[in-house]
Amino acid sequence: MPSDSYVFEGPAEPAVPPRDNNPPLSISELSFALRRTLEDRFGHVRLRGEVSKVNRHASGHVYLTLKDDKACIDGVVWKGSVRGLGVQPETGLEVIVTGKITSYPARSSYQIVIETMEAAGAGALLAQLERLKGRLREEGLFEPSRKRPIPAFPAVIGVVTSPTGAVVRDILHRISERWPCRVVVWPCVVQGEAAAGQVAAAVRGFDAMGSDGPIPRPDVVIVARGGGSVEDLWPFNDEALARTVAAATIPVISAVGHETDTTLIDFVSDRRAPTPTGAAEMATPVLADLRAGLADLERRLSRTGARLLEDRRTRLRAVARGLPARPEELVALPQQRLDFVSSRLGAALARNVVVHERELIRAAGRLTPAALTRQIERRREQTSGLAARLDLALSRVPAREADRFSRLARLFDSLNPDRPLSQGFARVHDEAGGLVRAAAGLKSGDGVRLVFSDGAAAATVDGGSATSPTPARTPRRESAPRPSSPGQGQLF
Repeated sequence: MPSDSYVFEGPAEPAVPPRDNNPPLSISELSFALRRTLEDRFGHVRLRGEVSKVNRHASGHVYLTLKDDKACIDGVVWKGSVRGLGVQPETGLEVIVTGKITSYPARSSYQIVIETMEAAGAGALLAQLERLKGRLREEGLFEPSRKRPIPAFPAVIGVVTSPTGAVVRDILHRISERWPCRVVVWPCVVQGEAAAGQVAAAVRGFDAMGSDGPIPRPDVVIVARGGGSVEDLWPFNDEALARTVAAATIPVISAVGHETDTTLIDFVSDRRAPTPTGAAEMATPVLADLRAGLADLERRLSRTGARLLEDRRTRLRAVARGLPARPEELVALPQQRLDFVSSRLGAALARNVVVHERELIRAAGRLTPAALTRQIERRREQTSGLAARLDLALSRVPAREADRFSRLARLFDSLNPDRPLSQGFARVHDEAGGLVRAAAGLKSGDGVRLVFSDGAAAATVDGGSATSPTPARTPRRESAPRPSSPGQGQLF
């Protein structure tokens, strides 16, 4: 066939796919097949982990999550096994469980069906929280005495929460119903690593506001967040956030989680609310109740005033029945007595003047110059007698004092230690200058100093001991002529 010729071919027949001996499975078939595989391979396992997200269903089943530092697994305790557990599951409790691994086809997830559970100790997060709580308690941050009172009628309320959640809407709605006032929301995240820092910054920001700034300073601050697991609420257990809330000067209400959830700032805040809505109720009064109370007080005041007026009116009517018909009759008798007294007043004054005039005349008769002269002479004689007695007493004073001085001089002369020296006696002093009072105090060879009336001389004790049990009789001293030389010479 030439190279430039063409051959017409008809349409090609459709290709037939090759036959497959692996038929497709449905989703349900695959899920139940995986379930049988898990139950056959892990029909009995023993796990240790920390309990989290405990949910007790109305049916009696308990759903929870077991976790460690790297992974987690869902768990379920059927109603019939709950009472037989060695320990009831609680968030933060570290447990050891026994059960079988199975799957939940509706969510394509696996879980453990727990048959037994026993405590293995507190979880790491719970133990860390307890240590931090104990340290802050020792510092006094939990003391009721440092809690500030919540203002009864706040004008501005600050709210620290996420601006997109249902919490802020619940708080605003509750406040608008009870006590319409100004609400300032400080938006921040309430979950994750940045939550603690942002909430602390919001509390410090509210606390640093001035009363005259563009944004009014809140009277009370609400820190709010909805419920969640321990991990979700863990930023509110931050130590820095707790210290910031404790140091705030504005009263702080903690409304984190539900009533069963407890975080660290619940202990350091001024009030703890079970829910964010409860925090709004704590911070505000009920305006309708206040109005009803004021209206009730107004009605009571009106009724009390009416009863008081009626009582006074009744008493006035009772008193009026005892009064005469004409008011002039009440003052007629007193007016008559006044007229009678006023008519006698002129004559009484005249008689009073006459009486006092007579007494003045009698007193003036006794006031004569002779009487005054006698009084002066009598006082002069008394003065002269007193002057003579004073002169006599003063004249005796020098003689009495001179005699007393003479007696003291004689006493001094008799007690003078140098007086016996003039009669031939001498004083004996030892080498130290002390006075020798007895011969027992001297021994042979001791140096002494003899003091006479006209001088002193040194001497040495010669001979044996001068002590003797029986004192020798002192011979009578014969008078001898006194030497003419100034020194007495050697005594021994």
